[in-house]
Formats: sequence, structure tokens, C-alpha cells
Amino acid sequence: MMGGGGQQLQQISQQLQAIDAEIEELEGDVDDLQAETDEIDDAIEAIETLESGSMVQVPLGGDAYVQAEIQDIDEVIVSLGGGYAAEQDQDSAISALQHKQETVVERIGAVEAEIEELEDESSDLEKQAQAMQQRMQQQQQQQMAQMGQPGQEDE
Repeated sequence: MMGGGGQQLQQISQQLQAIDAEIEELEGDVDDLQAETDEIDDAIEAIETLESGSMVQVPLGGDAYVQAEIQDIDEVIVSLGGGYAAEQDQDSAISALQHKQETVVERIGAVEAEIEELEDESSDLEKQAQAMQQRMQQQQQQQMAQMGQPGQEDE
């Protein structure tokens, strides 16, 4: 009987480890999504404050940049997703980025809700494990008490 309880505790422990790993992965996803919203904020701010004729640093990759002059702020190229991009005027580009940001924020909310569900499941499993451990300890104490009083039955 105790072996079965120990096996159940081991299964619960494995489930808890799997849930913890999944929570950790999802929290990483939230961090990545939050970084994306921060980048969108930066892009919106830049588009709002830049004017034609402004000098900017354009990343070339590999941490290399080149200075460039903005010829026309109403020629902003915005990613549409799926490998497509479109040239848009300043207001349209900001609107497109705000929409993209709203989508990312919704995704963050969905992932956070998933994390909360997993945390609730983890809490329930921990309660089950504690109850199971208490029952096993009580059974051990009862067995020890019965073994320590063999003369009681003779009286």
C-alpha cells in the first residue's frame, strides 16, 4: 500500500516538474512579447518625432550602423507579417504599429492566463501530494504503534 502511495507521489512530482518547466517557458514567451511591445513603442515614438531631413543611424547588422538622412517621413515601410511589408505615410504607419502592438498585448494576456491556469493546477497537485504524505505518515505511525504494543492483545 505504501509503495503505491510513493509511486503516486513520484507521479505528482513529475507532473509538477513538467508544469514548472512549461510555466518557465511561457514566462520567457511573455518576456519576448513584452520586448516586442517595447520595440513597437520605440518605433512609434521615432515615427512621431522624426521629420524629413532628420539624421538617423540605420542598423546594417552585426552591430554596424550608417548615418542616413530621412528624405520623406511619409515613406515608412512597415512589416505586415508573413514576410510582406508596405510603404505607408506617417499616420498610417503609426496606426499599423499600434494595431500590431494591440495584437501582441492580447497575446501576452492569453499567455499570462495560461500561466495562471498552470499555477492553479500546480497548487492543486501540491495539495494532493501534501495530503497523501500526511496519510502515509499517519499509516506509518499507526503501524509503529501497533507493533510497539504486542502484549495489549493478551489482556
